[in-house]
Amino acid sequence: MTFTRRSFGLAAASAAALTAMPLRALAASTAPVGDPLRMVDPELREGARMILARPLPDPLDPAAIRAMRLKAPPPPPPLASPAIDLRRIPGAPGHPEVPIAVIGARPGEAPRPAVLHIHGGGFIVGRMTDTFPASQRLAEEMGCVVVEVDYRLAPETAFPGPLEDCHAALVWLHANAAALGVDPARIAVMGESAGGGLAAMVAIAARDRRSVPLCYQVLIYPMLDDRTGSTRRVPPFIGTIGWNEAGNRVGWATLLGQPAGSASVPPGSVPARIGSFAGLPPAFIGVGAIDLFAQEDVAYAQALIAAGVPTQLLVIPGAYHGFDFIAPASRAARTFTASWKAALAAAFQPASVRT
Repeated sequence: MTFTRRSFGLAAASAAALTAMPLRALAASTAPVGDPLRMVDPELREGARMILARPLPDPLDPAAIRAMRLKAPPPPPPLASPAIDLRRIPGAPGHPEVPIAVIGARPGEAPRPAVLHIHGGGFIVGRMTDTFPASQRLAEEMGCVVVEVDYRLAPETAFPGPLEDCHAALVWLHANAAALGVDPARIAVMGESAGGGLAAMVAIAARDRRSVPLCYQVLIYPMLDDRTGSTRRVPPFIGTIGWNEAGNRVGWATLLGQPAGSASVPPGSVPARIGSFAGLPPAFIGVGAIDLFAQEDVAYAQALIAAGVPTQLLVIPGAYHGFDFIAPASRAARTFTASWKAALAAAFQPASVRT
C-alpha cells in the first residue's frame, strides 16, 4: 500500500484541505472513545496512525493558525504540462483583486468544458499551489480547463470575502470563456472539505444572482454545516481522525465572525441552512462513513434530492476525512476517485449527447 505525506489541513486541518502540512500533524484534539482505528478500512489504517501520531494545537487560535501557515512545507512541484498561467483578476465590487491560475487553456481549438476548483483548509489555511499537480492531471484526463482560485482566508477575511473571491473567479471564467477556449454551457465547480463548502456556496450564489449557469458541482467531503460539532454532536466514532468537532467550531467561527451554531447566520454563508435547494446544479457528493461531515453531507444530498436536483451520493465505509489523499492507491480511494470523475465526465458531455 502506498501512502502519501501530502496534507490537506494545516488547521486541525480539514484533512481535506490539501494544503501541505505534514500528515503526522493532523489528529483529533480530544481523545476518541475506545480504539479510533476499530472502524477504519484496513487499507487506510496506516495513514490513520500517522494522522493520530500527534495532537493538533490546543487552543487552535489565530496565533496557532499563523504558526501552522508558516510551517507549511513548499507546495509540490507542478507537472511539466499542461501549462499554468498565473493571473490576477478583478474582485467583486469593493473587494481586492483575486489571484487565480488557469490550467489547460487551448484558445483557438474546439471549446472545452471547465472546472473552477477551490482548495480546502477549514477556511483558515491552504494555497491554490498545493493542488496544481492534481488539477493538471484533471485537465489532461478530462480534456478540460481548470481555474484555481487563491481566495482570502479567515480569520483575516471573514464571510463574505472568501465567497466573493471564488464567485468573482467563476464570473471571470464565464465572461472569458471564448478567449480561454471554454464552452460556457459546460462549467462546473469543485472543491474538497472547506473548498467543497465554498463550491456549494458559489453554486448557491450563482443561482441567486443569476450570474453563471453551472452544469455541475463536485463536492468532496464538503464542509456544509456550522452546527456540526457545536449544536449538533456526532457519534463518538465519527470525526476522530483528521478534522474534528473542535476544529470545525474554530473553522466556522473564524469564517462567520460569530460562534458556530448561532441561531442565525449571514445569508448564503452556510449551505446547509439555506431556505431553498431548488434550482441548484446537479451534484456529486462523496464522503467517508467516519468523516466528521458524513451526516451533514448525507443530509445535504437528501435536501437536494427532495428539491428535484439530480444528485449522486457516495459514502465509503471505513473512510476518514481526506483518505483519498492519504492512501490514493487503496481500493477505497480508487473507487471514490473513479466515481466522481465518471460523474463529472458525464456532466461534461455535450447536451446533444446527454439527451
